[in-house]
Amino acid sequence: MRSLHACPLILLALLALAPAAPAQDQPSRSERRERSERAATSSTGPGVLSLLPADAVSEHQITVDGRPLAYTATAGTLSLYDQNGERSAAVFYTAYVAKGAAAATRPVTFVFNGGPGAASAFLHLGLAGPRIVDFGPDGRDGAAAKLKDNPDTWLAFTDLVMIDPVGTGWSRPAKPDGAAAFKGVRRDAEYLAKVIALYVAHNSRSASPKYLLGESYGGFRAAKVARALQSDQGIVVSGILMVSPLLEATFLWGNQQFALGTALQFPSYVASELERTNTYTPEAMAEAERFATTEYLTTLTGPPPTGEQAKEFYGKIARMTGLPYEVVANARGHVRGAYGRHLRALGIQISSYDASFAIPDPNPDSDFGRADPILDGFVRALSGVFVGYARDELGFKTDMTYILLSGDAGGWDWGSGRVPPGVSEDLRTQLSLDPSFRLLVVHGRSDLVTPYGVSRYLLDRLSQPGAPDRVQFQAYRGGHMFYFDAESRRTFSADAKAFYQNGP
Repeated sequence: MRSLHACPLILLALLALAPAAPAQDQPSRSERRERSERAATSSTGPGVLSLLPADAVSEHQITVDGRPLAYTATAGTLSLYDQNGERSAAVFYTAYVAKGAAAATRPVTFVFNGGPGAASAFLHLGLAGPRIVDFGPDGRDGAAAKLKDNPDTWLAFTDLVMIDPVGTGWSRPAKPDGAAAFKGVRRDAEYLAKVIALYVAHNSRSASPKYLLGESYGGFRAAKVARALQSDQGIVVSGILMVSPLLEATFLWGNQQFALGTALQFPSYVASELERTNTYTPEAMAEAERFATTEYLTTLTGPPPTGEQAKEFYGKIARMTGLPYEVVANARGHVRGAYGRHLRALGIQISSYDASFAIPDPNPDSDFGRADPILDGFVRALSGVFVGYARDELGFKTDMTYILLSGDAGGWDWGSGRVPPGVSEDLRTQLSLDPSFRLLVVHGRSDLVTPYGVSRYLLDRLSQPGAPDRVQFQAYRGGHMFYFDAESRRTFSADAKAFYQNGP
């Protein structure tokens, strides 16, 4: 499912929003090329991993807050081995280490995106790395994409290790049929914990405070990796930062009539309409949030209103969302599906990743085949930009295809089918066992893939023994990848810096 595999970018949430069959049933172009590469190398040599060069180490400098910041960049791979001692995979990573600092004790943050099936280029070139992508004057032109120094780079307060999970970026299994060994919640967490442990050992970072940064499924993944690090590798993380995360699938997989899930998602629709029409105010947003968890929720859980009560209730929803009264009344107040359908009827296509982002519908006569304006639009340029960056600036040169969004994330093992996957228990355990552990969860307000109201509801119900600010939440202007907005990126980076400075 093509629109499932971005960062932050998540299969299950979109299944809830659009429960039809996956939009991408055929292999992507990069997937077909990758299969050709594998076939060519496996028949004549040691396999696709032979296309990977040696690690590349380079020295760089940027200016942050008016001061020079020198750093060492390493683009390379870490090898994994099976029980027979045979190489099972190579995991590509990019590490940035500030020079002149006490490297042994400076924080180090391990970064990954989600999907499952997304490479780390989103957070790497969109948020935290020392170099960042500029998508032109309007911030949405992939053809104009170019790199520039990132004035808000997180390297100013933490070293960074960007990790591409197996099957993404330049990370590959050793054998053409070896991908299944890395697909699944438990397997994914275990091998990524091993990758982190290898980096820590190889680079003498045992004494450094360790943080995890993950987006979308990557946020879910971070909670699982933290538990695997502690139980399997003896490494305890100091904190987790989650960007637009999936926390509990129950609230996103539920059908369109699941009242609590609908109520928690409602503010994101209001935020989207306010941003799309340039009428956003904090007061209007606060009103929508109050309404969602009071009158809206209690009315949805009861019998449908009638008479004057119906007119008042549906009218209030219509005013907040911009939907016609008749559309709201026909949906009995459940606007999750109605919002997008109404805009399509007007010839407008929105992105599930940011419903304030709208384009003219390129295919108004069909209900099928719509590409997401963001995920299938300008952000696709990230892969080409990263390939050029790795080759020209980092010195990592390979003819292997860089897979930004994998077309082969099927067969993911989510564990027991009886209980939808979630990480609330993992977070409760981490908070209980580790008194210094802290969590920061952030969202964009107009994200329909992982709506911010769901995370805030769940975090309010986490027990926080010890300091009251161990669990923090923030919402910013924008959608799933809100950090592509310069102001939101700057604000989040400042909040993240404060998070680190207040840590161990």
